[in-house]
Amino acid sequence: MRQLNLDQLRTLVSIADLGSFSAAARALHLAQPTVSLHISELESRLGTPLVVRGGRRVTPTAAGAALVERGRRLLRDADDAVDAVKRQSEGRAGRVRLGTSTGVVVDLLPQVLARLEREHAGIDVEVSILGSNEAMARLLAGTLDIGLVALPQPPQPQLVLTPWRKQPIMAVMPQRWQKERRVPRRVTPAWLAQQPLIFNDATTHMYRLCMEWFAAAGEAPRARIELNYDAAILSLVSAGYGAALLPAQESTELAAQQDRTVALPITPKLIRRLGIAHRARSGLDGATLRVLGVLNEFRQG
Repeated sequence: MRQLNLDQLRTLVSIADLGSFSAAARALHLAQPTVSLHISELESRLGTPLVVRGGRRVTPTAAGAALVERGRRLLRDADDAVDAVKRQSEGRAGRVRLGTSTGVVVDLLPQVLARLEREHAGIDVEVSILGSNEAMARLLAGTLDIGLVALPQPPQPQLVLTPWRKQPIMAVMPQRWQKERRVPRRVTPAWLAQQPLIFNDATTHMYRLCMEWFAAAGEAPRARIELNYDAAILSLVSAGYGAALLPAQESTELAAQQDRTVALPITPKLIRRLGIAHRARSGLDGATLRVLGVLNEFRQG
């Protein structure tokens, strides 16, 4: 048996409610022959009469009444599904999958999410902590909607990639080192390479960026430990385990204010650039476009 046709089901429910084919036709904005065709096709499909014809008022048979009762629920669910799609496409509600690095999560993303909650409370942002390579791969696979990724990235014709933020890299070290060691005002690769170091994980863009900075000065230091979470790196620095290169952000400034660490500028300067990656706007729903709009409000010129 073929599946039920929702239009025909809606016609049957209208006839049961209004008592005639002509009244149902007017309510549904259909020609009366179309209403008759809907019922006859539905009866043929189910193999049983669904309405009693011939009286002043058309009434459902026992089978028709059973179908009307369940049909109301089916139509309500169908209407709810259509409304959910419309709300998502119009940006009034929906789920948006966002991938980002730990550094952005700790400092900036809470501000983005707080604004989204104020301005677009119906949108649920599902955040995944991802490296840039994995975020790009998931965008291409269609399992991610937006990625906050390190730049540069290899061009991908299917994706749009726009600059978003710039973060100067700072040398972060235990506060007591300023008394125990000859710490320069501007930290150089040569000086930092002689210290115990904590690096980002070798698979990250941040690791490659920092190692290129050392290599340009002829240095190739090894780390005591590699991690992929800026807050954990900062905790180890605070505990005196070593120094690290980290983007200047609120978490490093907070730790310095608590007299646990010091963040110093480095020379030559090093900048981490972040971008927003997503599929072409023509293929995005309204909820994703709303999230992109809020992210762009935090964009640096």
